[in-house]
Amino acid sequence: MPNNTPIILIDGSSYLYRAFFACPPLTNAKGEPTGAIFGVINMIRSLMNQYNPTHIAVVFDAKGGSFRNEIYSEYKATRDEMPENLRPQVEPIHTILKAMGLPLLCVDGVEADDVIGTLARQAEKENLEVLISTGDKDMAQLVSDKVTLINTMNNTVLDPQGVIDKFGVPPEKIIDYLALRGDNSDNIPGVAGIGEKTAQALLTAFDSVKDIYDHLDDIEKLSIRGAKSLKQKLIDNQKDAELSYLLATIKTDVALDFTNEQLLVTDLDVNKLVELFAYYGFHRWQKELIAGNFLKQQKLTATDINNLSLFSQESDTVKDKIDTDYQCILTHEQLDDWLAKLTNCQQFAFDTETDNVDHIHAKLVGISLSVTPHQAAYIPINHQYLGVPDQLPLNEVLTKLKPILENPKIKKIAQNAKFDYSVLANYGIHVQGIAYDTMLESYVLNSTERHDMDSMANRYLHLKTITYNELTKVDKKQVTIDAIEVEKTTQYAAEDADVTLQLHQKLWPELEKDQKLTKLFTDIEMPLAIVLADMERTGVLIDPKQLNEYSTELNKKMLEIETELQFLAGEKFNPSSPKQIQAILFEKHQLPVLKKTPKGDPSTSEDVLSELAEQYVLPRKILLYRSLAKLKNTYTDKLPLMISPIDHRIHTNYNQIGTVTGRLSSNDPNLQNIPVRNEEGRRIRQAFIAPQGYKIISADYSQIELRIMAHLSQDQSLLSAFANDKDIHRVTASEVLSKPEADVTAEERRRAKAVNFGLIYGMSAFGLSKQINIPRKEAQFYIDRYFERYPGVQTYMEETRQLATQQGYVETLSGRRLYLPKIISGNAIEKRGAERAAINAPMQGTAADIIKTAMIKMSEWIKSQPTGSIKMVMQVHDELVFEVKEELVSEYSVLIKSIMEDCYQLSVPLKVDVGVGNNWDEAH
Repeated sequence: MPNNTPIILIDGSSYLYRAFFACPPLTNAKGEPTGAIFGVINMIRSLMNQYNPTHIAVVFDAKGGSFRNEIYSEYKATRDEMPENLRPQVEPIHTILKAMGLPLLCVDGVEADDVIGTLARQAEKENLEVLISTGDKDMAQLVSDKVTLINTMNNTVLDPQGVIDKFGVPPEKIIDYLALRGDNSDNIPGVAGIGEKTAQALLTAFDSVKDIYDHLDDIEKLSIRGAKSLKQKLIDNQKDAELSYLLATIKTDVALDFTNEQLLVTDLDVNKLVELFAYYGFHRWQKELIAGNFLKQQKLTATDINNLSLFSQESDTVKDKIDTDYQCILTHEQLDDWLAKLTNCQQFAFDTETDNVDHIHAKLVGISLSVTPHQAAYIPINHQYLGVPDQLPLNEVLTKLKPILENPKIKKIAQNAKFDYSVLANYGIHVQGIAYDTMLESYVLNSTERHDMDSMANRYLHLKTITYNELTKVDKKQVTIDAIEVEKTTQYAAEDADVTLQLHQKLWPELEKDQKLTKLFTDIEMPLAIVLADMERTGVLIDPKQLNEYSTELNKKMLEIETELQFLAGEKFNPSSPKQIQAILFEKHQLPVLKKTPKGDPSTSEDVLSELAEQYVLPRKILLYRSLAKLKNTYTDKLPLMISPIDHRIHTNYNQIGTVTGRLSSNDPNLQNIPVRNEEGRRIRQAFIAPQGYKIISADYSQIELRIMAHLSQDQSLLSAFANDKDIHRVTASEVLSKPEADVTAEERRRAKAVNFGLIYGMSAFGLSKQINIPRKEAQFYIDRYFERYPGVQTYMEETRQLATQQGYVETLSGRRLYLPKIISGNAIEKRGAERAAINAPMQGTAADIIKTAMIKMSEWIKSQPTGSIKMVMQVHDELVFEVKEELVSEYSVLIKSIMEDCYQLSVPLKVDVGVGNNWDEAH
């Protein structure tokens, strides 16, 4: 065996878990989990390409326990069971590794560590170099002049000096070190009260655990913190120390029926690997295999080359592009041919190309169509660059397409249908029969993924599409699509329609596997897209004069605060500059540094300044300045500039896929972020006005998430309070404090409100204490009493955490899913965050489903009313805003309330508060 490359021994069991938690939750085309497979194979492949070994072994733990479990039944007892999504990935990993020509070892009765330890010591005796790939610290005991550890997650290598640098003791003392301090991951007890530093200090003074116990009287002489009490700790826990030493010791004499000589790397089974990679969706690896560069030692035989050549010809998945038939429509005959195809088909995909992403003002540049996969057409109708071939007249094309696009019997498929619907509406075409939106299909399947066409084509179809930026970059500058040659645009635009069709054919069968998801798409998300498009097109009226006046006021206030800040700081500085704020607060005034940025600078984030503001005036004034500057820059200055010259209204864009929970978001402008509870926010809302002869009606769901919590938890106290239309916060204060509702003070109600809303967002006692400014112990009392009085809520929360851990997702009442891959993370912070999301998502997501359903019902009802009598103009959080003719306000207020309260059935009644005014602030 050659001495120039080490024998590589891989701790496969360590790799499994580390890859599972480190990699994203990948799946193949069949929805089977593949993240751990990708992670394990990728790490081993990288290791092999780096060292090019001739001998290697991947060692896994055998099923069942080891001899350590017989010695100590609690060994590794604190570890969770193997995650459900990891279990089905183990066998595929073994299969792929075998096809890679790598020996797999698994020995009953011992752990992978023991097999690796035995092989390492055998190699040492033969004067061979060994490289152990693992992330487990107990393996450090094996390190020697011949044995080195590598952690492939961070590419760190440990030789004898590296062990000393990391653990504070040499390799030969690692067992003693673990015997003293224990190992939480393996549930090795160690000596109670001895941690990392004390263990290091003791083993610097003594040779071993045995030496320590032989010289117990010498310990109190040591200059170790707590030295006087150490002797008694060691005496009291001697049995645990001896047990821990035994558990931490890696066996190096396991009886093996093979030697290092038999760990020879054999040839890859290239054809088997290509087949496996195709199945699991690792298409880049497929191509590398076929090109002969998956591994440095890869060799293709003549048979391999012949088989792979046939595979390349037959398999779409390894081609960069599939043969396509994309046609540019420039003649009447071509157009008529396609019109006939569309008229006679049951469904087709379409896409619009425009000169602008603002759907209200966008001009149509062309339309693409696809009836059959890999075949599509592009109709250019408004390209502007010189030398453009004759295009068919825009009016003629639209006139001929209009009957087809408006025919509800012919189903249409789009990617972001809301945009295409709105653009065509600019030209008097009201598209009907939009049955599918691939962006929404993907969103309903898994809201945590990316839903743009390029990402989806890559993920679902394994295609690299032409991106808009690639198409429109000319001489390093971005231009609009109407300035691009028709031939290039045809490939891009036709591909969009074709890929949209293919994506639908891929995604729809997946949706149909789950009746709840299918219903969520067909009953809520798809019809909502058109409702949103109509609402966006309607827009909302604002008074620019009010906003301009308020901008002037804000500017004056900001100048006054700047003067105060300069006085408080003792010098001039820019309150919008984080660097200058850092210098003033933390260098000049020496305020405590609460948090640092990734670069190590003191943080000036809002949460940091808010905490400092509780004690210091300067950060309090900086926060006030920032809040006014944000209002001015985001709203009072910007909103008047966003008024459309077409209808003199503002048109926001509602993002249907902007949140993972199903909530809508909005941008340009962001209506969701206008403050509602302070004077500044109300002043902005006053500028949202009703037209002459109309009033604003605001209809807002009251405490909707708490009502959903009552339904989900079926807690009898909550159900009773809502059924009797009681003040839920007053009831909670009464329950928690054991006093009559009539005696609850305003402050006690405020605290109960914080508890009610805080707990559904997973707030801790620490968070509650900060929010309502009470001691942490008192906050814990509130939480404990809350769960005593509402036991159903606590049961629901615990069961939800368990369910999320088991299945990896939670659901709303409508079946909307939120996947939570970090629910099984080994990182405690990530896991707690995922658990909080698991509890909150069913409530927040169900609230989203309810208001979306209400919007659809309201839209249907509005269409039945006289034209112009009522318009739905905004959706913000749990609120819908309408413009209503003055003479119909009383009648419609009652009807709006009734429709919204009756649109969704819970165990408790939904309640809608309705307000009326000349502006949004008056109405809300």
